[in-house]
Amino acid sequence: MKQWLKKWRLVSVFAVLALALSGCGEPFLSALKPAGEVARKQYHLMILSVSIMVAVILVVVIIFLVAIIRFRRTKAKENMIPKQVEGNHVLEIIWTVIPIILLLVLAVPTVAATFNFGDTAAMEKKDKDGKPKELVVNVRSNLYWWEFEYPGLGIVTSQDLVVPTDQKVYFKLKSSDVKHSFWIPAVGGKIDTNVDNINKFWLEFDSDKAKEAGNVFYGKCAELCGPSHALMDFKVKTMSKDEFAQWAKDMKNVGKDGVTPTSDLAKQGEELFKTQGPKGCIGCHAISPDNSTPEAARTAPNLTDFGERERVAGILEHNKENIKKWIKNPQAYKPGNKMPAFKDKLNDQEIDALAEYLMGLKVQQ
Repeated sequence: MKQWLKKWRLVSVFAVLALALSGCGEPFLSALKPAGEVARKQYHLMILSVSIMVAVILVVVIIFLVAIIRFRRTKAKENMIPKQVEGNHVLEIIWTVIPIILLLVLAVPTVAATFNFGDTAAMEKKDKDGKPKELVVNVRSNLYWWEFEYPGLGIVTSQDLVVPTDQKVYFKLKSSDVKHSFWIPAVGGKIDTNVDNINKFWLEFDSDKAKEAGNVFYGKCAELCGPSHALMDFKVKTMSKDEFAQWAKDMKNVGKDGVTPTSDLAKQGEELFKTQGPKGCIGCHAISPDNSTPEAARTAPNLTDFGERERVAGILEHNKENIKKWIKNPQAYKPGNKMPAFKDKLNDQEIDALAEYLMGLKVQQ
């Protein structure tokens, strides 16, 4: 018996710790530390719903405790029958009306917020050149990476979503293979990406909260999509409006051949990268941000600004050694991804040159 009690004490301790730690989170990842208008409204709805549920639980517990204490069976009250209240119209009205009021208190702001989040009419407005007046990002999910296209700017990139702060950013989302779900916990979401339809919504990134998070937020796939679902991450780099305009200008200035390498080793890597055939990379990866290439031909992440990315493959620390590890055997880090292993196709010197070239792909010097 004592041993059994010890085990339950241990379980209780872990349960309390789990409850306490569930409220912890970093500002770049936690939905409990909102960093934008959408996230704040969703957070307030969560607080409202939890408050209502806690209030209901407290009332029920109090009534339960009163009942078992006041009407408990004792020798003095052994034959006492409490007053029967079945069919009491007042009580029936109370326990019918109060839940309806609580549901309305929760439903009205929830429905209002839902319609507000879904209001994307502004993204359909075009300028005289037929480009969106607002900042629109076409998100395309793939096994297991993300593509971000800016149709109004004529550029496309992957894995790192770059956005300005303090303005609405509109998103069109779809999938190229299976169902995924786009989610930036600290800023808002989440919303499915489907093969057969396009979903739309908007987010706004708060500049002050972005600074607290180091101007980088974490994005996740929130829909089970395969063996590397948990590793299908992306990063969101936030900038001021002026910095974003400069980034877009720098991206558009990159030519069809990509960023020019500056060292002899990087030049060797460029030659390897652009080699057609099983040793090369250009057959799948683009090194130009130009979005004129059809989506069907964009079968792998765009690497135009790879040297400025936050992570290798969305998960590994961004350094040359991890790039070489990824090139050699990507399946060891993201099972089920479509990139082939090059450990038997390239020697160490070639892989080193290729990694050097990729680290030099920077549009903002």
